[in-house]
Amino acid sequence: MPRFSTVLFDLDGTLIDHFAAIHRSHSHTLGRLGLPLPTLAQVRAAVGGGLENAIAKLAGRDRVAEALPIYRAYWDATMLDDVVLLPGAIEILRALRARGLKTAVFTNKLGSSSRLICTHLGLAPFLDGNFGAADTPWLKPQPEFAAHALAQLGATAATTLLVGDSPFDIAAAHNAGFPCWAVTTGTHSAAELREAKADAVFENLTDVQVALET
Repeated sequence: MPRFSTVLFDLDGTLIDHFAAIHRSHSHTLGRLGLPLPTLAQVRAAVGGGLENAIAKLAGRDRVAEALPIYRAYWDATMLDDVVLLPGAIEILRALRARGLKTAVFTNKLGSSSRLICTHLGLAPFLDGNFGAADTPWLKPQPEFAAHALAQLGATAATTLLVGDSPFDIAAAHNAGFPCWAVTTGTHSAAELREAKADAVFENLTDVQVALET
């Protein structure tokens, strides 16, 4: 058995690939604002710190208030289009739950969207919690957000692991006092994740599962 009793998972780029829908939503929003449409690479580089930060990077800080309702209305209508599980997502959650570990999603995506998506993709039965933006006043990497999630799960930092794909995840875990294992299926390369001080870096969730079972 691993020393971990709770494993938190980031959502986008870790458990799911939602970039087609995210790119489409930002393109719709910037188009409505009369701004140049972003490339997929630009959108991938902008996400991770919450929707408002992403819009600020793509449209400018002064357009965030104007852009948010446009994005959210389009997103609510189309978020389940083009969303897919990343390889190994169901398998790792099922295996951890079968061994008695607690599992939860810990994301900067809007919490209501995260829960809807996880239900749509069949992840919900394997989760003990699903924590996202607007569920609390905080976002990753603020330690209060992690403390809230652990309190809701009845977990402790000493036996918790976060699996994520970005420096936001690494900082969130370290700020809260637990390690982050990073996967390269999202927005950052192995070199970038190591530079951000990930405790371990893996190509995919299948490799993470193997490491947890070793």
